[in-house]
Amino acid sequence: MVCLGNICRSPLAEGILQDKVEKAGLDWKIESASTNRYHTGDAPHHLSQKVARLHGIDISKQRARTITPEDFDRYNKIYVLAGDVLSDMKYVVGKKFKPEKVDFLLNELFPGENRDVPDPYYGGEDGFHDVYKLIDDACDAILSKYSKEEVIGYKL
Repeated sequence: MVCLGNICRSPLAEGILQDKVEKAGLDWKIESASTNRYHTGDAPHHLSQKVARLHGIDISKQRARTITPEDFDRYNKIYVLAGDVLSDMKYVVGKKFKPEKVDFLLNELFPGENRDVPDPYYGGEDGFHDVYKLIDDACDAILSKYSKEEVIGYKL
């Protein structure tokens, strides 16, 4: 799960999907990252933490990190949360970029539309609730889609 700063959207996506796969008894590795280093080492935004907590998910121990070229070796699927993130990711990882591993998270709900998950950073708390709902629905779609396949050894 990759967004710009790894403090709002992608930590929510990591936490939500991790919660769902644990409840489903799946052994998937879920992580999140940014395409910039501005917030490296920071905890998720306090409103991301609050909204997650309201849904029984604790993301407070996550820390922002930047995506690396090696992530393309470690993971079978990398979701971007916005178009600008995809552009930045291509630059950050360079020759290791593998387009077949990357998709927009919201394509799980709206196939082929490449919709952005809105960035709630500059808005109020309502935006974080809206983003939570979108990500939660997309994670339900991921779980439904991939848990039906043979997933032994598959890491998202």
